[in-house]
Order: sequence, then structure tokens, then C-alpha cells
Amino acid sequence: MRQLRQITVIGLGLLGSSITLAILRTLKGVKSVGYSHRAVTRRKARRLSVAQKVVDDIHKSVEQADIVILATPIRTFENIFRRIAGSLPAGCIVTDVGSTKQESHRWARRLLPRNVYYVGSHPIAGSEQRGVEFARDDLFDGANCILTKTNGTRPDAIRTLSKFWSALGCRVKVMSPSQHDRILANVSHLPHVTVAALINANIDEELKFAGQGFIDTSRIASGPENIWTDVMLTNSANINKGIDKMVVELRKLQKAMNSGDEKRLRSLLKKARNRRTTLMKNEGKKEGT
Repeated sequence: MRQLRQITVIGLGLLGSSITLAILRTLKGVKSVGYSHRAVTRRKARRLSVAQKVVDDIHKSVEQADIVILATPIRTFENIFRRIAGSLPAGCIVTDVGSTKQESHRWARRLLPRNVYYVGSHPIAGSEQRGVEFARDDLFDGANCILTKTNGTRPDAIRTLSKFWSALGCRVKVMSPSQHDRILANVSHLPHVTVAALINANIDEELKFAGQGFIDTSRIASGPENIWTDVMLTNSANINKGIDKMVVELRKLQKAMNSGDEKRLRSLLKKARNRRTTLMKNEGKKEGT
């Protein structure tokens, strides 16, 4: 980490700006550079001092970077890789904060120079809020961060990024892009699909009577539609398998209700309650570590 001189973040929304703020707080002596294609975002970023330098030119933003982090919607990665490829210095590590990984690894392998090293990053942190004005330097404290690698990934690039995300407060895990996308489809992407369907299954007149339980359950539907469209289109096969499993579980409940099988209903509901109890206990242990 002592060898790092500059880290560039492309995309200055909530995640990107929180990264630059966390760098300012934790990595003294490392220059943080931010880039956004929107002039209004650059003005806000400068006013809020989220990075040491906010630049107008994407090529200049990366030409002296040791690490480049893409914090833009997933389906912009391909074009950004293509644009910055000729400006990246030899030995630079390129990563991202996207919620799916198989496509980004394919784009990086095809478009980035051989002397530039790509590793996927997914810090599992954020909120429904959007924009540079909601950035926080402690957003990653205690968060999981998954790094993804293939057989061709440089081990030293993995080590550097593992130290980087740990310095920002993350607990780091390493896995393959396919394993990442399969797991996140079930625990992140499927919940969003399910909640979107739940909201859309109700009309506005009915939603006026929704209580706190419904509001808590449906919270993630407030996520930005452009981000989630990219997630669903770049991980559709895994999400479809999750939808099929969800339908099977709904059918079990439906069958038990239709047949008046109280014992079966209790069993299914108890199973879900017990699993969530275990989940929350594990979350409590993580917070205590």
C-alpha cells in the first residue's frame, strides 16, 4: 500500500464519492482523483471536496493512476474500458464496484492492455439514496467486499486490492466471477426482483393502507432503475434460476393454504423464521468482530 500514489475513481455518485472520501480519511499520502462525465456532478464534487482533484478529462484522470475504480452502471464498463485503454500506465490495476462480474471480466480481458491488471470488486454497501451529496467516508466500515479473479488474474493485484478495501474498513472475500454472480443472484438480485413484483402487484389505492411491515419489506424497490436494469440484464440466467426456486416455495405455501393444511403452513413459516433468526445472529457476530 505504501507504493500507491494515485487512485482514480470514475463515477462520482454515492459509491464513487464515498470511496474517494474514505481514501482521504484512511490513506494519507495517496492522491484521490475523481471523474464524472456530468459537469453538474463535477461541480458538486468540487464544492463538497470529495476528492483531492476532480477532473474533466477521463484520459487525464487515469494516466498516472496506480488503481482505477469504475463506479458507474455496469453496462457502461465496456465503453469505459475501450476509452481509457490507451491512457492507462503499465502495471495499473483496474477494478469496479459493480454487482455482477462475469461480463466485466470478459470486457476487461478483451479491451484492456496486457500490462494492465483487472480484478473485480464488489463492496456490498450503499443505500437507496443517490448522488455525490449523500457520500460518506464510513460507508464501507464493516461491509463485505468480494474480489473476483480468474486463472489469469495477477496474484499481486489481488493482494493490493485486498489491502486497499481492508484499509477502507471492508471484510474481503475472494471468489470466481461465476460463483459471485450465482450467490448474489440469490441474496441480492432476486430480492429486488421479488419486491418490484410485490409493489407492482398492488394498486395505488391499496398501497395507501400499507403498514410498516410492507414498507420495510419493499424498501429496496427504491433503488435506481438504471442500476438494477443493468444488474438484471448482466445476470439474467442466475436470476431466472432464483425466480424458479421462489415460485416453487410460493407454490408450497399456496398448496398448503388451499388444502387447509395448518401443520404444513406452520412448518414452512417456522422454517423461514428460524433461518432468519440464524441470519440475524450471524450478522450480530460480524458486527462484533
